[in-house]
Amino acid sequence: MKKILILIVLATTIIACNTTRGIEKQINNGNYEVAINDALKKLSTNKTKKSKQASILLLKNAFNKATDRDLNDIVYLKKDSNPENLERIYNIYQKLNNRQENVKPILPLYYNNKQVRFEFKDYNSNIIKYKEKTTKYLYGKATSLLTSNTKFNARQAFDDFKYIDNINPNYKDVKQLMDQALRIGQDLILLSLENDTQQVIPKRLEEDLLNISTYGLNDLWTVYHNKKVDNIDYDYSLSLIFKNIIISPEQIKEREISKEKLVKDGFKYTLDSNGNVKKDSLGNDIKEVKFKKVACQYFETRQFKTSTIVASAEFKDLNTKQLLDRFPVETTFLFEHFFATFQGDKRAIDGVLLDYINNRIVPFPSTEQMIFDTGEDLKLKLKNIITRYNFRG
Repeated sequence: MKKILILIVLATTIIACNTTRGIEKQINNGNYEVAINDALKKLSTNKTKKSKQASILLLKNAFNKATDRDLNDIVYLKKDSNPENLERIYNIYQKLNNRQENVKPILPLYYNNKQVRFEFKDYNSNIIKYKEKTTKYLYGKATSLLTSNTKFNARQAFDDFKYIDNINPNYKDVKQLMDQALRIGQDLILLSLENDTQQVIPKRLEEDLLNISTYGLNDLWTVYHNKKVDNIDYDYSLSLIFKNIIISPEQIKEREISKEKLVKDGFKYTLDSNGNVKKDSLGNDIKEVKFKKVACQYFETRQFKTSTIVASAEFKDLNTKQLLDRFPVETTFLFEHFFATFQGDKRAIDGVLLDYINNRIVPFPSTEQMIFDTGEDLKLKLKNIITRYNFRG
C-alpha cells in the first residue's frame, strides 16, 4: 500500500513539474495568452498547494508581459494615425479588460504566505471611446462601398455592417443597410432542365432534379432559383441538358448448376474391437456424426434491364452571355432480379442461391420508372458538380 502511495505522489509531482515547465516554455516563446490560460486552469483547484506555487509567479509574469505588449501596441497604433487601426485598438482594449476579468475570480493568490498582487486598470472609458470611433469609421467606409453597387464591395460592406451591429447593436440604419448589401452582393442563379432527347422525362424526375432544397445549395452569397421570377436580373444559369436516354430491352438469362454437398445425416455409435459401444470418461456412449452426399439440379433465372442517361451541366454568365463551363454527366441504372427452382435435395444448395429459391418472377419496371431510378444517381453527380463549382473563381 505504501509503494502505491509513493508511486501516486511521484506521478503527481512529475505531472505538476511538466505542466509548470510547459507554462514557462510558452512565456519564453511569447505565447502569453496560452501561458495565462494554462496557469489559470492549474490554479482553478487547490491553488494553495505547495506544488502550485510556481504557477502563481508564472501567471503574474505572463499577465504583466501580455499587458505591456498590448499597451505598447496601442501606443504604436495611435501614433500611426491610420483610421484602419481603430478597430485593432478597440479589440486590444477589449482583450486587456477580458484578461483581467479572467484572472479576478481566482484571486487572492499567495506565494510563501505573501499575497501576490496584480495591477488592474479601468479600460471601460477607452473601450467605449474606441467602440464609437470604430463604429463611425466603419459605417462611413461601408456606406461608401455600398454606393459603388458592385457585388465585391457590397460583400465587404456587409461584413463591416455586421461587425458594427455586433459591437454596437441598433446603430442608426445598420440593419437596413445590411439587407441592402446582402441583396446587392448575392449571386442569383437560375437552375433549369433541358431535354434534347426523343424520350419523355418523367415529371417527378424533373421536379426532383430541380428541387433546390434537397441539394443544400443556397448560402449567404449564392441563391438558386428553379423558376424564373419576373423583375429579377439573374447573374448565372445552370442548365442540366439531357443529351441521350438509352433503355435496353428486357432480358432474361438462365443457367443450370449441378450441386453436391456432404450433409449431416444422424449419428452412429462408436464400437470397440469386440463390437461393444465405447464409453467416454463419464460413462456416456460415444457417438459420431454420420455424413451423406446429397445432390440437386439448380435452375436460375436472371431478369435485367438497363437505363443510361447522357447529359451535361452547363454554366453561363447571363451578363456576358458566355459559356463558363460544361461538365459531361453520364449514369447507368441496372435493374436486376434473380429467382430459381431446383430438382433433388434442397440441402445441396446454400448461400445466396438458397435465397433465390424463395423469389418469383417480377414485372420489369416501366421505361418511366427506369429513367426515374437512373435520375437518382444523376442527381448525386449533379450536386457534386454544383457544390464544387465557384462562379467567381
